[in-house]
Amino acid sequence: MEAQSSSGLLLSRKRRREGSNGEAEEGERLGKKIPRCTVGLKHPAPFADELVPADNKPYVRVPMEEAKRGTPPERPVRVYADGIFDMFHSGHARALMQAKCLFPNTHLIVGICSDDLTHKYKGFTVMNEDERYDAVTHCRYVDEVVRNAPWTLTPEFLTKHRIDFVAHDDLPYSSAGSDDVYKHIKEAGMFAPTQRTEGISTSDIITRIVRDYDVYVRRNLQRGYTAKELNVGFINAKKYHLQERVDKVKRKVRDVEEKSKEFVQKVEEKSIDLIQKWEEKSREFIGNFLQMFGPEGALKHMLKEGKGRMLQAISPRQSPSSSPTREERSPSPTFRLPFFSKTSPPPSPPPHHSGARGYLISEDDDEDDDDVDDDDEN
Repeated sequence: MEAQSSSGLLLSRKRRREGSNGEAEEGERLGKKIPRCTVGLKHPAPFADELVPADNKPYVRVPMEEAKRGTPPERPVRVYADGIFDMFHSGHARALMQAKCLFPNTHLIVGICSDDLTHKYKGFTVMNEDERYDAVTHCRYVDEVVRNAPWTLTPEFLTKHRIDFVAHDDLPYSSAGSDDVYKHIKEAGMFAPTQRTEGISTSDIITRIVRDYDVYVRRNLQRGYTAKELNVGFINAKKYHLQERVDKVKRKVRDVEEKSKEFVQKVEEKSIDLIQKWEEKSREFIGNFLQMFGPEGALKHMLKEGKGRMLQAISPRQSPSSSPTREERSPSPTFRLPFFSKTSPPPSPPPHHSGARGYLISEDDDEDDDDVDDDDEN
């Protein structure tokens, strides 16, 4: 695969990164709407030692005015940004994004120092050089990565990589016995300043880890790392395990407290509801009681009505003034026992009941009996 170098040289890449400085980025800068599927990159940036130049044309640097106006597609402005890039974070990515956007047509080259130079001039790193190289190649703004970059940029290095401008924040960077390692770059008019991202840096991240050392040690011990891997002594390891147990107990107590608070809150809500319902039922009960047993309640009317009916039932009725007297009353009808009749004589009494006879109920029969008795006497 092929790509364009800063001087128009045709370079052959062993690994290709699609869309590194093509129409997608240019169209995006011009405000054109690009399909979302064309924005993503599929391959990491290649290393500089993997690019082979096709010819040996002389290197001619692009002036600042021409770079700002925009160069032809076959001649992008080659911008170089160097650093350690330990624990690659968003501050690094933002600095590279600014370097990429300095000019309309930019080819961004990133130089990364080796472990030997970094440990000598800056200090120990968390990530080794291979890890730092690989992390930067996966940044979307990077077109090319230079491994084992020099601490101070020499004219030979700038010519070798055909660098037009060097991007870095404009604060003086004192190191390697110099007040500012970019001083000669600034004097040559090749310096392009960028802005630092406040609140995020590798030193800040390391400071957080050191500050919360015990927390992270306990975290890794809990995840299965051994005390030897973490360089923790036997006594400290036991201390961390004990602290972890104490924290578990505290968490359990806290959970119980939260659950108890929730339970008490629910009980209070239920009790309030019960009290409200009880008040409603009590008012309803009192109203029904007064309606039944009150001064003008239904019970009083029922009692009055029952008393009137009882008095009416036990009091005698008054006879009408036109009713006949006893003498004027018609004789009462005669009633006979069902086995006696006036036409048939009573049966003869049995021998042992000679005096027994039938009894008539009517008054006429009594008179007849009296006549019979008189005849017997005569």
